[in-house]
Amino acid sequence: MSYEVFARKYRPQTFDDLVGQAHVSRTLKNAVAQNRLAHAYLFVGPRGIGKTSTARILAKALNCVKGPTVTPCGVCDPCREIAAGNSFGVFEYDAASNTQVDKIRELIIERAKIATPQGYRYKIYIIDEVHMLSASSFNALLKTLEEPPPHVIFIFATTEINKLPLTIVSRCQRFDLHRIPAKLIADHLQFIAKKEKITLEPAAAHAIARGAEGGLRDAESMLDQLVAFCGEKISENDVLNVFGFTSEQTVVDLTGKVLRGETAAALDVLYEQSEAGKDMMRLMSDLISYLRDLLVFKAKPDAVAEDVDPETQKALAAQSSSIENDRLLDLIDQFAQAEGRMKWAPNKKLHFEVAIIKAIQSLNQATLDEVIEKLGELRDGKSSTPKPAPAEKKTLSVDPPSPSSGVARAADSTNPRVAETANGESDVDKIWENAFSKIPGTKAFVRNSAAAAHVLPSEGRHFVLGFSPDQKSPMDILGTPTNRKLIETLLHETSGHDWTLKLIVDENLPVKGEPSTAQSPSEDYTDDPLIREALEIFKGEMRR
Repeated sequence: MSYEVFARKYRPQTFDDLVGQAHVSRTLKNAVAQNRLAHAYLFVGPRGIGKTSTARILAKALNCVKGPTVTPCGVCDPCREIAAGNSFGVFEYDAASNTQVDKIRELIIERAKIATPQGYRYKIYIIDEVHMLSASSFNALLKTLEEPPPHVIFIFATTEINKLPLTIVSRCQRFDLHRIPAKLIADHLQFIAKKEKITLEPAAAHAIARGAEGGLRDAESMLDQLVAFCGEKISENDVLNVFGFTSEQTVVDLTGKVLRGETAAALDVLYEQSEAGKDMMRLMSDLISYLRDLLVFKAKPDAVAEDVDPETQKALAAQSSSIENDRLLDLIDQFAQAEGRMKWAPNKKLHFEVAIIKAIQSLNQATLDEVIEKLGELRDGKSSTPKPAPAEKKTLSVDPPSPSSGVARAADSTNPRVAETANGESDVDKIWENAFSKIPGTKAFVRNSAAAAHVLPSEGRHFVLGFSPDQKSPMDILGTPTNRKLIETLLHETSGHDWTLKLIVDENLPVKGEPSTAQSPSEDYTDDPLIREALEIFKGEMRR
């Protein structure tokens, strides 16, 4: 007896055998059980996920001697003939080989009028890759498809639904078969390995499942090839070496180095994989898929449970807090563009190198949206957040620079700005100074705006900051919800007590960092926090 490959040997024979298509099998079982049968079905989905197998199972369910039944016996003549593909009542056509209208008339339309053979209830036509039929063939099929004989059922399968005429689609019950989750494929491979008495490491099964990209038939074929190569024991390294895949841990490590800005270390990982003969296109695809998993994990942690193993879930949890969603989306977009260039490039590693370096640089740069948003917030009278009444504006304040920084602190000789707090703390200046020192260096706008704040005596649990009437923009920046939360947290860490920030405008307060006497316009502009920040961002200089 000739050898039978796994993809044929373990082809699903009942609705319950279908892997990852519960929505389809449940609907079809209900239709058979209730005798609510359509005259035409359309199965849509990528290769190797069970379209033709589902069509054969439906044909057996309708023609089994027990039936129609949702559990065909598999041993009667119709069941065995349909499973073997040599039934006289179920005809399978490859549309890629029979595209001409004359063949469609001869093979389908004319034969449909003939009664069903003995032992069969229905004459069933299964047309695979139906989108390959010519326009004339579709037109010839329309009338028969719309009003077929009562004993005829059409089942179409296609991987490219967009190529089917709407006149055909509208006459069918459509079922979309999904790509199968990696976990279900890995479990099915372990089932086959147990039947075949093969030792398949869990990591190896998962590596095969990832490489199959949702196609069970591809996974079964890969397992067949590995058995021929490795024998009865298959490890993850065997899978990686035979198919040129990269281990998931390597992808996790590469992603971590990119997120931490470790350019040299990230390139080292790339070079190691290239020298080991790994497929650069495959590595790029795995990297993009992992970044996608990271993005989805941040939004809904349990949404990726079926696609990744427990170790990878731990890595996702650890890395999810190190990057914001907008930055992550930007990374995915950059690597996807690089993947498009790599498809046609002879030197794929070069484009991969450039993509990694560019991605790491982009993480350290302010985006255009961020710059526009900040400049909009700093524009006088046009803050992006609603402004409270002038008598009591609430913003987050940041400690002014220390005297050694070259920015003088404005002080009122009659008011030392030290008051008894509700918690017994007497030096609010000291609290503010310590809190200011904790502001991250990346919060340049917050630091510059905080430099304009004057520390005033506290009012119970209110930590009061004052601003001159000419410094409303810095106050608006500090008053955003995000910045307010930041400063209140730093005040709590410094003093050990909870504070609520309160901002006020005091006409008697001077502009922070400027003498009270009049200065020339150019000096006023130079000392303004917004102007200083803009000069720093755009590497500019002030000219008189």
